[in-house]
Amino acid sequence: VDDYLILGACNPTMAHQAMQMEPRIGAMLPCNVILRKVDGAVEVSAIDPVASMAAVDNDDLKSVAGQVREMLQKVVDAI
Repeated sequence: VDDYLILGACNPTMAHQAMQMEPRIGAMLPCNVILRKVDGAVEVSAIDPVASMAAVDNDDLKSVAGQVREMLQKVVDAI
């Protein structure tokens, strides 16, 4: 795929906190931000942590997911 870049954006502290609450969450951590060229502009995208972590039925993850969403949004906005 041309003009496509994957940036690692994982926060080890938040990832550890989430995995302490739910060991199965590792595969669903939103650790990538994608940049790709679309019609001459750059599209920035990332997985919504709240939606991703909702797939695992664990209420404790909701606050962590919300915090990660805010942090990830700041990263995306800064690009």
